Amino acid sequence: MIPSSDFAAPVTRPRSADPTTAAAMRRALAQRFHVAGIDSPELDARLLVAHALGLDHAALAAAGSRVLDRDETEAIAALARRRLAREPVARILGGKEFWSLALRVDAATLVPRPETETVVEAALAAIDAEGARSRALRIADLGTGCGALLLALLTELPRATGIGTDISPAALAVAHDNAARLRLTRAAFLAGDMSAALSGPFDIIVSNPPYIPSGDIAALVPEVRDFDPRLALDGGGDGLDFYRVIAAAAPGLLGPDGLVVVELGVGQAPAVSALFSAAGLATSPPRPDLNGVPRALLARKDAKNGA
Repeated sequence: MIPSSDFAAPVTRPRSADPTTAAAMRRALAQRFHVAGIDSPELDARLLVAHALGLDHAALAAAGSRVLDRDETEAIAALARRRLAREPVARILGGKEFWSLALRVDAATLVPRPETETVVEAALAAIDAEGARSRALRIADLGTGCGALLLALLTELPRATGIGTDISPAALAVAHDNAARLRLTRAAFLAGDMSAALSGPFDIIVSNPPYIPSGDIAALVPEVRDFDPRLALDGGGDGLDFYRVIAAAAPGLLGPDGLVVVELGVGQAPAVSALFSAAGLATSPPRPDLNGVPRALLARKDAKNGA
C-alpha cells in the first residue's frame, strides 16, 4: 500500500517497489480523506479511483486485485491532491447527477445539490394536482446555471417547452451543452439578469437564486466558498436581493393559474413568503427537503388581489 503521505508528493516521484492494487489504493485514499475531515471519504475515493482508471462502479469492484502501473498511480495521486485541496468531486469529474440526469458542470456553474431536487418535486406535485402533465406548459428557469431545474422538468413534462436565463455566458454554454446531450430540443437559453430578457406568459417559473448573505460567504465550507462562482452565491446584504427581483417580476410573467417555485436558504421561508405576498402572490407552506429544512416555496397569482 502506498503511504498516505505520498498523495502530497510530486507526480514525478519514483514508483514504490511494492505493487499497489486498485483496492489498496482506494482504501489508502479513503483513509487519507477521513483523516483530512472530508465528508464521505469512501465514496469520494471510489469515484476518483474509478475515474482515473476509466471504470464504472461494477468494473472497479471486479478490478480490486489489479496491480496499478506508474501512470495510473500518478493519475490517482493527482486527483487526490485536488480533493485534499477541497475541490468538490463533481468539479474534478466534470459532472454531477441531478434528477437521474448526468449533467456537465464547470467553474462557471454551481454544482447541483440534492436539496435542489425539492424544487422539482414541488413543481411537479402542483402540476399533478391539476392533472396538467400532458399540457403544453411554458417554463422559465431564472438563473439556470447548468440547466438542472429546467432540464429535469422537461424530462417529466413531455409537451412542455422552457427558457433558462443566466447572466453568465459561460454558464449558458454549459446549459446548452447539457440540453444537447440530453436531446432536449424544447429548451432554449437567453443571456440576461434573471427575468430581464423574458416576456410572458409562463405557466411555471422556477429558480435557485443566489441567496447567501454577502457577509456569510467567507464562512462557507471550502468546497462552496472557494469553488462555486460568487455570482451564483451572493444574495446581497440579507440574502434576499434576488427574491425581491423574482417577486416583482413574477406577476407580470405568469399566465392564468401560473406558479412560481423557488429554492430557499435556511431560515428564509418567512421573509421570502412575505415578499411574494406583498407582490400579490398567494404562497403555500414551503416543502421540506430530505433533512426537514423548508426548501421550496410555491406561490401563485392571487385572484382576489387581481394580480
